[in-house]
Amino acid sequence: MATTSYGNAARSGRTALRVAIIVACAGFVTACQSKTDALDLSGYVDTIEPADVLYNQGLANMNAGRLREAAKKFEAVDRQHPYSEYARKANVMAAYTSYKLGNYDEAIQAARRFVNLYPTDEDASYAQYIIGLSYFAQMPEVTRDQRDTKLAVQNFNELLERYPGSIYEEDAKAKIRAARDQLAGKEMQVGRYYLERREYPGAINRFRNVVEDYANTRHVEEALARLVETYYAMGLVSEAQTAAAVLGHNFPDSQWYADSYALLQSGGLEPRENTGSWISRIGGRIIGAEG
Repeated sequence: MATTSYGNAARSGRTALRVAIIVACAGFVTACQSKTDALDLSGYVDTIEPADVLYNQGLANMNAGRLREAAKKFEAVDRQHPYSEYARKANVMAAYTSYKLGNYDEAIQAARRFVNLYPTDEDASYAQYIIGLSYFAQMPEVTRDQRDTKLAVQNFNELLERYPGSIYEEDAKAKIRAARDQLAGKEMQVGRYYLERREYPGAINRFRNVVEDYANTRHVEEALARLVETYYAMGLVSEAQTAAAVLGHNFPDSQWYADSYALLQSGGLEPRENTGSWISRIGGRIIGAEG
């Protein structure tokens, strides 16, 4: 009988303990729920607004110079109303505001997305233009790697090819000229580096790139003169004479030609064109021959 009484008491104790634990947990959950209910979660809720309202708010902010606020509104249009007409417009404006803010990677991403989604849209040429502008704005000094310069040329050329006659055409052409001039400048910088160290083959390759690929830049004049100097140093007299002749034909009044002429004369030579030379073949494409 004592054992039974003890067992009943133990079971009753365990039952009471379980009840106490359940009540305590319930109280804990209720307290946590009360605290959660008391939190202000409004900052985590994306308030849905009409697409036209968001878009016009974006335009108003942009016109007032509040570009960051404008960007948020345009992004909200795309996020809340992704298949609307306003989302299409907002995508372009988001690219523009990112460009103006100097967020070039974001601008390129938004603009490229637009071009891919709406390649025939009336704003597609503008989106392509923004891509080119974003790379152009990141062009480094001539002494550094020219990846962004090359991408600027590539994307502006794509604008000209895909959207001929666009209102951005003339500016794109002007920026292509500026970027190509920088690319030619980079080739000249490396070529002079090789020439100073008497690494003549490397120097010739760089100067030749300028004459062949950047014949309509201001660097071609010096490139021809450097070819005269390099070929002469190597003893390749005929090539040196040809480079000088092409230089004189295209830039007869330049100091570069005067210096090249004097160099040849110091060795009893004068400019003489070998029509079989690559320099002679490329001579007619040099900008100095135009007009």
